[in-house]
Amino acid sequence: MQRTAEERERDREERAHRRAGLAAKPLQDAPDVVVPVESARDTPEDSPTLQTPPPVIEEPPPVREEPVEDRSEPVLAEEPAAQEEPAPRAETPTVPVPAEDPPPIPLPSQPARPARRDALLEQRRHRLRSGRSPVGRASASPDAGRRGLTRARMGALLALAAAIAVAWFLLALFQPFTGAGHGRVIVVIPKSSSASKVGSILAHDGVVSSGFFFDLRALVEGKRGALHSGRFLLAHDESYAAAIAVLSKPPPVTIAVKVVIPEGENRLQIAALAAADGLTGNYTAASERSSLLNPITYGAPRDASNLEGFLFPATYDMEAGAPVSRLVAEQLIAFRERFGVEEVRRAHELHLTPYQLLTVASMVEREAQLPGDRPKIAAVIYNRLRLGMPLGIDATIYYAVELAEKIPTYTHELTEAQLRIDSPYNTRIHRGLPPTPISNPGAASIQAAAHPAHVPYLYYVAGADGCGEQVFSTNYADFERDAAAYDAAVKRNGGKPPVCKKQK
Repeated sequence: MQRTAEERERDREERAHRRAGLAAKPLQDAPDVVVPVESARDTPEDSPTLQTPPPVIEEPPPVREEPVEDRSEPVLAEEPAAQEEPAPRAETPTVPVPAEDPPPIPLPSQPARPARRDALLEQRRHRLRSGRSPVGRASASPDAGRRGLTRARMGALLALAAAIAVAWFLLALFQPFTGAGHGRVIVVIPKSSSASKVGSILAHDGVVSSGFFFDLRALVEGKRGALHSGRFLLAHDESYAAAIAVLSKPPPVTIAVKVVIPEGENRLQIAALAAADGLTGNYTAASERSSLLNPITYGAPRDASNLEGFLFPATYDMEAGAPVSRLVAEQLIAFRERFGVEEVRRAHELHLTPYQLLTVASMVEREAQLPGDRPKIAAVIYNRLRLGMPLGIDATIYYAVELAEKIPTYTHELTEAQLRIDSPYNTRIHRGLPPTPISNPGAASIQAAAHPAHVPYLYYVAGADGCGEQVFSTNYADFERDAAAYDAAVKRNGGKPPVCKKQK
């Protein structure tokens, strides 16, 4: 049915009004989306158009949705012509007139801004989100830069520390600078000992530096289950690889060792040497008495409690694991070979017992540092005994302190209280010889005691040059002068004994 121009104009105004109402609300939320523009044939030139593109409208919830088609029906129902003369469906044309087309389907919106402007805005938003100024890095926060630099330094320090730790670990495990060690150590590995237990034994005996790294090195080499038990000859400060190589083989049937007993050692000191060389048993108990030698036959008092003085110092070929009683027997046999009839005769000529001559020899051994001083020191002892003077030999006081404290060697300077110790070995307060020898002298000191020098000396003190020679004197004034010179040399050396500067 044809409508008048006035009706069509009214319909167009209604449609424009509805479009303006629908576009107003979404424009507040999405300014980047435009509303589809009506075709030129439906919008008159004087019809108002929207210049700001509307955003894409999200679909509202179904309960609120009111289709545009339903809103336009009441307007069409008011037309009098459509109500009075409704046209049959068969006669109504199916294709509408172009001017009366239904509201068009919204087309994809075209961006109102140029693409370059959108890219710049997006770049600006990205910089703001990342904390940078739109003008670039130059205006970034100084604190942020310092934090970044601090993190970089911390990372570098952590990496350096990790590298140092790894290097230290590898050096400690593989020991590229550790050799075959020095000295000798007899180590006994019990049966069924784990690699960890073996490492602990080796570290305790000074063979390796760490039981943990020994166990780890054995694991790396695949030798943890290949370590044998038994008696082994090893060295001090040995590498893990060298120790593992020895312990990976069955132990030898016998291990030959040379037990070296220096001159002037006492029983407690010899006991420590015997244990270090792998001998078994208690040396101090074994050296109390023996069927091979009776001290009484040499003039010792009946209450002499041990064999001190008769345990001749020398080098003895033994086997690792041998009993200490065998070493004591070897020492007594060697003493009898070197202290024979001639020494006994010389003791009688000096109005001494052989046991007393042996006691003098033990003091000479502890006091003399050079061979030429031995006969002179023996002469000082005999001259003082003849005059009834206290011997005043500090070596006897050291022996008294060692017996009192039950230690092999006392290495500190004697205190004033120790110089007054109440002991028969204190030759400063007791006249005469000490009750027993204070060490086990060698052949040279025995000969010096048997053949003293013919000199009138009564005093001696260490020389101020520190070369070991004793300075001898016949009167106390000279002795005081020599002692003051030595004390001054000690003071110049920072409280330590003077160091010899002579070329040897």
